[in-house]
Amino acid sequence: MDKIFIAVIIVFILIAAAAAVYLVKALFASIDRYKAAAETIDNLEGLNMKLRSQRHDYINQLQVVYGLLEIGEYEEARSYLKPIFNDMMKVGKALKTRIPAVNALLMAKMQTAEARGIDMYVEVKSDLKNICVEGWELCKIMSNIIDNAMTAVEAGGREGEDKKVYIEINETPDTYIIRITNNGPVITEEEKKNIFKSGYTTKKEPGHGEGLAIVTRILKEHGGRMRVDSSKHETVFEAEFFKQSERMGLWEH
Repeated sequence: MDKIFIAVIIVFILIAAAAAVYLVKALFASIDRYKAAAETIDNLEGLNMKLRSQRHDYINQLQVVYGLLEIGEYEEARSYLKPIFNDMMKVGKALKTRIPAVNALLMAKMQTAEARGIDMYVEVKSDLKNICVEGWELCKIMSNIIDNAMTAVEAGGREGEDKKVYIEINETPDTYIIRITNNGPVITEEEKKNIFKSGYTTKKEPGHGEGLAIVTRILKEHGGRMRVDSSKHETVFEAEFFKQSERMGLWEH
């Protein structure tokens, strides 16, 4: 009886331990989702404020332009309109997908890049209508890669070139492609083998090394894949996902 009792206790402890591990993982996943949702809400609020501010400012700006045209200062009106037009184009390029969280993220990253003296170019050629990833998870992928791209160009761009980051959202008949390019330092073949491993980082400051590991996890969960190319001209991170209707779960090798 004692042996049976001990065996039952051991089984109970093992079950309790397994349940505890499961609950801890679920808790961390919930915290992760909460943080991502909170960041998305902040980005959406920022985008909303930007649009409201632009609407108010453009009315005033149009009055100035009208006044310049009335007095025949055409070249001055042209020069005055140029930065206003560029500002409008930045917002317009970030509002082309059907995922509000992605639109808000792109707007937030463009503002961050501008504040850090980085030229960021956004080209949206797909609305991501049938992508097989939740918006908040897609934002985590894009945010991590974009942040790394900005850090890379700040660490040292190509000699004689401005700091540049390009973001392209495109699609094929079967897949969606998110391509993020920068003109920062070359990533070596050895670094390519390690950059997606948890804890690996080239930064000296603590608290780094998990971003691309998170990207890898989300990609695997949704049957996506990542391609990294780096040369003396540019470094490209390209994430690819099946469309919802085309997803098979596994890529053919």
